[in-house]
Amino acid sequence: MGQHKNKIDFEQLLQSHQLKRTNPRLRVLSMMSSRSSATSQPDLEAAMSDIDRVTLYRILAAFEEKGIIHKVFDLNGTANYAMCTADCNEGHHHDEHLHFSCTNCKNVYCLEELHLPAITVPEGFKTEGVTVYATGLCPKCSKRSAAK
Repeated sequence: MGQHKNKIDFEQLLQSHQLKRTNPRLRVLSMMSSRSSATSQPDLEAAMSDIDRVTLYRILAAFEEKGIIHKVFDLNGTANYAMCTADCNEGHHHDEHLHFSCTNCKNVYCLEELHLPAITVPEGFKTEGVTVYATGLCPKCSKRSAAK
């Protein structure tokens, strides 16, 4: 998920979304893009203890609104955030891919290479997004399990 995002010019990304360049915003982008799994707000708070909780919440909300990140809930209902693909924009996320929750390490992964088929809903319903979860062991935990 995060590996292909490392080459992004974060300052340009903020500017293209009409967001002011601030050190906290740049740090959040840098941390999130370097991760291979989605990152929870509590993990971000712990890693960036000098950024207060309200400021971090506002950064995440602004990034989500602008289509820079998307929210993924883990098996415990905790919100995790992952970088969006280039297809996302303000008001509409195109992150309709499989989300994988590891039952051992509790990490949530965006499996962007697995796109979901078109979903047809009954008349009267309007789809605004689709989220599909799979659970099991991630490659790292699966290796550990096999080694035992």
